[in-house]
Amino acid sequence: MTAPRPTHPSQATEAGPHAVPQPAPSVNALARPALARLLDQADALRVQVAPGPSGVCLVDAGIACRGSVEAGLLIAEICLGGLGQVRLRADGHAAWPGWVEVNSAQPVLACLGSQYAGWSLAASKDETGGRRFFSLGSGPARALAAKEPLFAELGYRDRADAGVLVLEVDRLPPPVIVDKLLRDCALPASALTLILTPTTSLAGITQVVARVLEVALHKAHQLGFALADIVSGSATAPLPAPCADGVMAMGRSNDAILYGGRVHLTVSGSDAAARDLAARLPSCNSAAHGRSFAEIFSAADHDFYKIDGALFAPAQVWVSNLDSGNTWQGGGTRLDLLQSLWLGAGQ
Repeated sequence: MTAPRPTHPSQATEAGPHAVPQPAPSVNALARPALARLLDQADALRVQVAPGPSGVCLVDAGIACRGSVEAGLLIAEICLGGLGQVRLRADGHAAWPGWVEVNSAQPVLACLGSQYAGWSLAASKDETGGRRFFSLGSGPARALAAKEPLFAELGYRDRADAGVLVLEVDRLPPPVIVDKLLRDCALPASALTLILTPTTSLAGITQVVARVLEVALHKAHQLGFALADIVSGSATAPLPAPCADGVMAMGRSNDAILYGGRVHLTVSGSDAAARDLAARLPSCNSAAHGRSFAEIFSAADHDFYKIDGALFAPAQVWVSNLDSGNTWQGGGTRLDLLQSLWLGAGQ
C-alpha cells in the first residue's frame, strides 16, 4: 500500500482558492474515458468486474485475478483524474529495465486533488461483523466528498454525477464502508466504481510507483511552497516486481520513489523559492535515507507516523523557474541500493 505521509500543518502555507485554476475541470468526468477502457478491456487487462455491496461496480485488479502492469498504468491515469499521462518505458541500457513515466500540465489538481491517498476509511470488527477494515482512498471520488482539509486549501470540489475511487486493499470493502462512500459522495450505487489494487499485485505496485510525481507535490506542500506557483511536472521511477509479502511489496514500491524517483517541476515566482525547493525536497534530507523502507518501517514498530516525514520524497528533483529561466537540481538516485534489494541472490 502507499505509505501514509504525515502532515505538518505548521509547515504548510495556506494555498487559498487560487491553488487550482478556476473554472476547474471535473476530475471524475475527465477520468471516465480511462475508466471505460479499463472496464471494456477487463479480460485483456486481466482484471475482473463485478457488482459489489449495495450495487456499486467493483474492479478487482489483483485479489482474485492476476491483474497486469498495463492495468496499473491505466488505473494510475484514472487516479490522476484524467489530467496526467502514465507510461512504461523499457530501457535495456539503464540500471533497471522498466521505468514508469508520469507527466501532468495540472499537477496540483491531478496529484493533490485526485491521486493523493488521503481519504482514511476505517471500520471496526463490530461494524464489519468480522475483521477490522482500513484503507486509504485515492482518486477522483475524493473530490466529491472533499472530507480532507486539503480541499479547502485547494479551493476545489467536484460536482460530477459519477465517481471512481481506488482502494489499496487485499479484500473486498465491507458494506459499511461502501455505504459511507455513497453518502459522502452523494451518489447512487450505480454511479460509483471502486478499484481494488493490492500492492502485492502487478497493477497494485505499478499504480503506487506512478505516484512519484504526487509524492513530490505533497512534499512541496509540506515545505510551504506556494501550490499556485507549480505550473507542470514530470517524473520517472523504476518499476520493481511485486512479491507476496505485503510489507516487502510496500517497501519495494516506496523504495522505487525514495531511491529511484526523479522529478522535474516547472514553477513561477522567485528564484530563491525555487532554489530552496530543489534543495529541501529530495529524500536524502532525511536521516533515515539509505536503508530499505521495509527495514525503516520495521524499526518504527510498523507505525508510519514514527518515520521521519522528510523521507517521503523522490530521490532527485529539478526545479525550473519560468520567470527567470534558471533550473536547480537536488538529491540523487541510489540505483545501486535498489539493485541490491531487488536482484536475486548471486547476481
